Amino acid sequence: MPGDFRWEPSERWVRGLRDGVVVVDSRAPVLVWEPGRPVPGYAFPARDVRTDLLRDTGEPPGVRYDLAVGDAIVRDAAWRYPELPDHIAFAWFRHPEVVLDHWYEEEEEIFVHPRDPYKRVDPIPSARHVVVEIGGQVVAATRNPVLLFETGLPTRYYIPPGDVRFDLLEQTETHTRCPYKGVASYWSFKGGGAPPDVAWAYPDPIPAAAPIEGHVAFYNEAVDIIVDGVAQERPVTVFSSGLTSRPADLP
Repeated sequence: MPGDFRWEPSERWVRGLRDGVVVVDSRAPVLVWEPGRPVPGYAFPARDVRTDLLRDTGEPPGVRYDLAVGDAIVRDAAWRYPELPDHIAFAWFRHPEVVLDHWYEEEEEIFVHPRDPYKRVDPIPSARHVVVEIGGQVVAATRNPVLLFETGLPTRYYIPPGDVRFDLLEQTETHTRCPYKGVASYWSFKGGGAPPDVAWAYPDPIPAAAPIEGHVAFYNEAVDIIVDGVAQERPVTVFSSGLTSRPADLP
C-alpha cells in the first residue's frame, strides 16, 4: 500500500566504490521503497559489505554508521532498516556529501539512484512537427523529433541538433545525472524571458536511451511547445519550482 515500506529481491550484480575501494559487492541486493520517497534505493546483505570500513555512530547502536575510506570519513553514510536487520543501505544523492562515488549494475555505471523496475522511459522516433518558442521567438523546429515518454512526467521532445537555433542559446557549466539517461549538459536562452538552463542534451546517453543522443530538449514547464499546430499546456511538475535556479537531477 502507498506509504508502506516495501522491498523486493533483485538479481542484478551491484557494486559501490569510494576512491577506488570496493565497499559493496553483491549479487543479492534488495530494492527498497521507503514511505514518502518516490524512488527506490538498495539494501545489501551485510556479508556483501566491507563492514570493517563502517563506524557505528551509536545513535542508535548497531543501526547507523559512518564510512571511513582512507583519510575520508563520511558521517551517517549507511544504516540498517528495522524491516531488514541483516542488510545495510547507503545514502546516495540526498546526502550532503558524496558517499560512494561510483555505482555499477553489472558493467554499467548507474547514477543518482537505482532504476525503478516499475517505471518506463521510452525514447521513440517520431514524425510530429514540433516547434519550441521562447517569448514568441522560434528556438527549435523539427519534423524528426524523438519523443521521450517517462512514467510520471510530461512527454519530452528531443530535437535533432541541426533543427535547434544554437545561436540563440548559450552553453552553461551545468551538468546533471539521470539514472535512466546518463549525464546531461545545459544551455540558457540568450534573450531572457526563460529560466537558466532551460534546455539540455545527453551527448553520451546510456544504451537504453540511445535514440536521444545529442538531441536537445526544453523544459515544457518554461517554454511554449507547439505539436502538429497545437499549443501544449505548460505542465506543473516536480521541476517547476526549481526552474528559477539550478535544475535538479533527473530532467
